[in-house]
Amino acid sequence: MAPHNDSNDRRRPSRAGAFLSSKGGDAAERRSVRFLAIGRIIAPRGVRGELKVAVETDTPERFLRTSRVFLGEERIVYTVRGARLHQGNALLRLAGIETRDDAEAWRNAYVYVSLEDAVPLEEGEYYHHQIQGMHVRTTEGEDLGRVVEVLQTGANDVWVVRGRGGEVLIPALKDVIVAVDLDADVVTVTLPEGLR
Repeated sequence: MAPHNDSNDRRRPSRAGAFLSSKGGDAAERRSVRFLAIGRIIAPRGVRGELKVAVETDTPERFLRTSRVFLGEERIVYTVRGARLHQGNALLRLAGIETRDDAEAWRNAYVYVSLEDAVPLEEGEYYHHQIQGMHVRTTEGEDLGRVVEVLQTGANDVWVVRGRGGEVLIPALKDVIVAVDLDADVVTVTLPEGLR
């Protein structure tokens, strides 16, 4: 996730996430992620191969600083020749995509960056792929289950946790998320009253 402009009382992963299995993958799978999705191509724009991309990152400006991207499930690498933001989307010109037909071939494909090109995280920030699949326990030691999804609500992310006791929606706030131990694969939380 990219650093965000919200106050420091939130722990909010960005939209940039890797695609894992529906259960979020195990810790080894999460650690092996090499690419982060930052957008999805929604249409060609114009006749010279420009791509209109729906932004799926908290920092759309990253498109302006990215020199290479990877397209589609095959992660085909392209050099960025130009990028700009327009009406909430990113417009990309990539070397090798020169016509409207070239661009049309990539409709609905995801745009990725490599993990080493990702915007550095600040302390207390995590990518979605790091959180999905982790075990969640309360400070009292109760096992709530695993994070199966991260929802973006605008104000803060909400982690969907499923376990034997059912589903719990946990807001990703500093006073709720007590600790995230990526090595132990455990998130410790304090549940606000009435959350269940």
